[in-house]
Amino acid sequence: MISKQTESRSSIALFAYSQPGFACLSELIKIGANVSVVFTHIDADDEEIWFDSVYDLAKKNNIPVYRSKKIDESARKFFYQAAPDIILSAYYRAMIPDEFLSVPRLGAYNLHGSLLPRYRGRACINWAVLKGETRTGVTLHVMTEKADRGDIVAQKAFDIKMTDTAHDVFLKTSLAVKKIIKEYLPLIEAAKAPRFRQDESQATKFGRRHPADGIIDWNDSAAAVYNLIRSVTHPFPGAFTFYRQQKLFIWWAVPLTEDFSDQLAVSLPKNLQNYSAGTIVRSKEHVIVKCGQDSLLLHTIAWAGEADNIPTDKTFIDVFKTGNRFDWKN
Repeated sequence: MISKQTESRSSIALFAYSQPGFACLSELIKIGANVSVVFTHIDADDEEIWFDSVYDLAKKNNIPVYRSKKIDESARKFFYQAAPDIILSAYYRAMIPDEFLSVPRLGAYNLHGSLLPRYRGRACINWAVLKGETRTGVTLHVMTEKADRGDIVAQKAFDIKMTDTAHDVFLKTSLAVKKIIKEYLPLIEAAKAPRFRQDESQATKFGRRHPADGIIDWNDSAAAVYNLIRSVTHPFPGAFTFYRQQKLFIWWAVPLTEDFSDQLAVSLPKNLQNYSAGTIVRSKEHVIVKCGQDSLLLHTIAWAGEADNIPTDKTFIDVFKTGNRFDWKN
């Protein structure tokens, strides 16, 4: 049952998906916002669905919800019937039609998982981890015809730890989304939300990532390979290499560098620098791979389609022998 206080507030059409989208809807419900309609996605069959369901949360709270792969004709009718005062978007994957943006009298706003204007575009969280960033955040900005270009309303920053995976950063992003919604929705409703132009000289943009982008180039430094691994490890598609045309996922590993000084106690062969990139060095307790710079200590691996395992398991005894070498392609 919607309260009279909620009904008196400005109506919101929410476009949301993934964990940040779920966090956004959760906070809107918690603070008694008037969410008149929710648009979300049909889950893809080929994707690991690790995040909470926006669709289920809307249903549970008796909020009209439309689920599709993109904005189709039925979604358009649903939207125009709602005639919202505000549009909010949080990790909705399809492009919201430009004509929608002029409908709400109080504006259309997007929650983007970076500190704009840096990391515009898709997969911004995964890219930030891949690039070794130590700080990121969430930006609430005005939606325009050009994605991620509108004026900034608010930003919440947080640190990315050296051990954080992209999943960890998604959870931090979700918390930041809640904080922004709680603080700035009342300002949007009162037409008093601040606006600041983005500094185009600081803009960076990255594109969509695909599972095939997870291939490891062992000529890269151990730190760069590590960043790739943690940017796409579970629940994402994963970083991988090949051994004799078999695809092997490296789900976790750490670089043997000063940043991981606790790992430096691992006994390294004196002639490690003589090995070429991608070469395996095996001891009784550890499996190390030589990179273009420094080396990587393997922790969790799996053949494609098989369960995670440790590299010292007997099933890998023929693979992880000193001198064996990973391939760059199958």
